[in-house]
Amino acid sequence: MAKKRRPRTPTSAPATARTSDGTIPVVGAREPCPCGSGRRYKACHGRAAAQAATELVRRPFEGLPGECDWVALRELVPSATVPLTLREGLPEDVPSLTLGTVLPMAWPALRRDNGAVLLALQNDTATGDLSRDLADVLTRALTTTPGNAVPAGRPAADGARLQDLLDLDVPFEPQVHEGFEYWLEDAEQATPEVAASLERANAAATPTVRLTGVSAAYWCLTPEKNHLRWVLPHDEEPLLDALARLHAAGVGTLGGDTRLVGSFRAHGLTVPVWDLPSAMGAEECEKPAAAFEERLAEALAATTPLSAEERRARSGLTNRQITLN
Repeated sequence: MAKKRRPRTPTSAPATARTSDGTIPVVGAREPCPCGSGRRYKACHGRAAAQAATELVRRPFEGLPGECDWVALRELVPSATVPLTLREGLPEDVPSLTLGTVLPMAWPALRRDNGAVLLALQNDTATGDLSRDLADVLTRALTTTPGNAVPAGRPAADGARLQDLLDLDVPFEPQVHEGFEYWLEDAEQATPEVAASLERANAAATPTVRLTGVSAAYWCLTPEKNHLRWVLPHDEEPLLDALARLHAAGVGTLGGDTRLVGSFRAHGLTVPVWDLPSAMGAEECEKPAAAFEERLAEALAATTPLSAEERRARSGLTNRQITLN
């Protein structure tokens, strides 16, 4: 993958520190605050901006259709695209808007020569609210001159979020790709830098397939064994209880030589991970995953306290949990 670069743009003042024409100025931390208080920016309105930049939104995609798939594409899937629909519709000079997992040189977004916009999901962000950061990049991309990448930036503390911009009635349906050719309209016109970035990205991509029978479950191929990573929408505590019940009962697997080995915690959701034998492809996961989903629903509905064996199973699952974000 192209190396991610952290934005180094100056901090912009919050909405309460605007100039006389209503714009939000960009000032240094030691410069006078534009609100006119006479204090340095970092000691005045810069405090609010700094707090907004560091306060982590635990579930940035909550309320969006396909929240679990948003998390998967952000953290687990190498290459995928999804068409996006704005609530107010696209400008006339923007023929399409597409979310991609990553873009060459870690660009936050790209405005193609024909005006189409590609928005990257896997990028370092300027604040603790990933939804607001992406909405800011998207808004700027719509007015970027065609044929240019969109630079990194920092959104205003009261800026729009994806939930404000996107049509929430349109399903979120990712298409997983083997490589990153979606970057290019014409491979022959790629610059040497983009061509090199594409070659590196394709070489590093882990083959991944999205299951069709259940939501937000992704099979991936690794050299020694395969894995299934499944982003689940349930609250963490009851979900871990349910997984512990299934594990203690010996039905927490996907059959055969599969094994529930732990879970990720990502953007407020839990992602159980199963080891699969190398001969078990994505198609072979479909029926076992659907059956597991039924067992999980029953375990989630259980109200009896966990048994001693179930508590031990839960402790083991908790100890094998890794926080991604």
